[in-house]
Amino acid sequence: MNNIAQAIWVEMLKARRSRMPVLTALGYSMVPLMLGFFMVVLRDPEMARRAGLITTKAQITMGTADWQTYIKFLALATGAGGIILFGLIVSWVFGREYSDRTVKDLLALPTSRSAIVFAKFIVVAVWSAALIVLICLLGLVVGTLVGLEQVPVGIFLRGGLTIAMTALLTIALVTPIGFFASAGHGYLPPIGIMILVMALAQVSNVTGRGEYFPWAIPVLYSQGEALGAVSFVIVILTSIVGIAATFGWWEYADQTK
Repeated sequence: MNNIAQAIWVEMLKARRSRMPVLTALGYSMVPLMLGFFMVVLRDPEMARRAGLITTKAQITMGTADWQTYIKFLALATGAGGIILFGLIVSWVFGREYSDRTVKDLLALPTSRSAIVFAKFIVVAVWSAALIVLICLLGLVVGTLVGLEQVPVGIFLRGGLTIAMTALLTIALVTPIGFFASAGHGYLPPIGIMILVMALAQVSNVTGRGEYFPWAIPVLYSQGEALGAVSFVIVILTSIVGIAATFGWWEYADQTK
């Protein structure tokens, strides 16, 4: 792969000049803000029940207003919401070339196709990781502002590791979306695939087979489920297949449209 550094710089420049980074940051920032509101509600359950915001059963399900619960929900948002958000990012990074009809111009450049795909995946990974850092930092600020009680540093470290690992698993699983965005020549096919896999993830969890369905694994991990090595191998293989399929499409498919 030649001109990798230049390809990465170009893809970063495309992202920086678009509104997508700002829009995704604003959208994902709503997560810690909403969780902060939930914490306020949980701190005064009587008021919340009188206002119809929460029931006794819901309070038991959600837990208590503390850092452990708050971090747990941040991890859950990373696993569940990350599939959609990171999927949208990879759909935009790959699909925009077809929607804007720039793919033929891109392939005419003296840069290998594999370098272009590699650069796009690097941008997706960096972009997604930056959003995770953003919500973690914002989460600390919001949690402090709502007055959550101080806890040992070890809880933050364990929670941070859980969120980081959940994010890693989630980012790894959006690589097939790059293939569907490329093969589908736009945004709609990968969005349809994302909806499908999220629905199947729910079904697999209900049937007790979530640990064997790739897109259900990050959510299970974020909630502290005991996963075997096979679950992580499934995620790795799914990511590799997605990367290989995307590289293969860009390298060998007829890019005449």
